[in-house]
Amino acid sequence: MKTSKLSSKGQVTIPKEVRDAIGVQAGDSVAYEVRGRLALVRKVEPFDRAFHSALSKTLGEWASPEDDEAFRDL
Repeated sequence: MKTSKLSSKGQVTIPKEVRDAIGVQAGDSVAYEVRGRLALVRKVEPFDRAFHSALSKTLGEWASPEDDEAFRDL
């Protein structure tokens, strides 16, 4: 188990072994999930605007009133 100290500003250094394990480096964003007294940290993958735009254009085929009715209970 690796440990770090919390600074007076609420900052903590993520140990190198942990950074390497989750694939983060300077400039990356991390997300925190709190489960009771446990905090999980993970790398946030950057938003790929071009991919999202291209994908969004393909989803219109399921936007009919019939599709809304068929999938309403899901």
